[in-house]
Amino acid sequence: MLRRTLGALRAVRTAPAPVTGALIASCCLIFAIGPASGLDPAYGTGSALLPAQRAYFRHWGVIPADLLTGAPRALLTPVTALFVHGSWVHLLGNMLFLYVFGAMTEERMGRVQFTLFYAGCGYLALLGYAAANAASGQTLVGASGAISAVLGAFLYLFPRARVTSLFPFLFFLPLRFPAWVVLPFWAALQWLAAGRAAQGPGVAYLAHVVGFALGFAFAWVRFGRRTRVRVSPAPAPEGEKQP
Repeated sequence: MLRRTLGALRAVRTAPAPVTGALIASCCLIFAIGPASGLDPAYGTGSALLPAQRAYFRHWGVIPADLLTGAPRALLTPVTALFVHGSWVHLLGNMLFLYVFGAMTEERMGRVQFTLFYAGCGYLALLGYAAANAASGQTLVGASGAISAVLGAFLYLFPRARVTSLFPFLFFLPLRFPAWVVLPFWAALQWLAAGRAAQGPGVAYLAHVVGFALGFAFAWVRFGRRTRVRVSPAPAPEGEKQP
């Protein structure tokens, strides 16, 4: 869901991030053994695979109309949906953003707090989308609400961190900008897209907007200005290329 905005990214990273790594590994493993990957022949092939995918998404994903009934099983789906992705592109786009921005955010928050932050903001982002589409029977899956919260927290904590970005409208030239330029631009695109998006299948841009706002607000309240981290802009290494 986070794709189409920035083709690729890179930010300054410092220490290992075991929670971020575990989240990425879990999402990849769950995707690989599910029907959306097409790797498990037990789900069938061709036209037989589509019903299996729909059933899988409906079982583990968020259905707004069901979630808002308050049924116990439905209330768990915003958690399970964070680990389910609809396609290889969907998975890889989300994991790229988590890999780039998760490590520094995890290091600043600490492992336990980051885990609770990720799960809590991801849950609330999906809940916010469901509340705005209360009558929808469409299924929502993906970690982008939680990852958007990571982006929001990253913006507050590391506004000067340099992010290498590829913009399609600039002919995919690798350009380095501080986070305070790149991430608000990304959030504005999500807001504009959410205003134009119709109810139905597609990208849940509103979940991105809610998650981003929650992440930024949490970092602001939790850390405050006096503990805000500054990252001095570093010059790009000679010959640096986009991964």
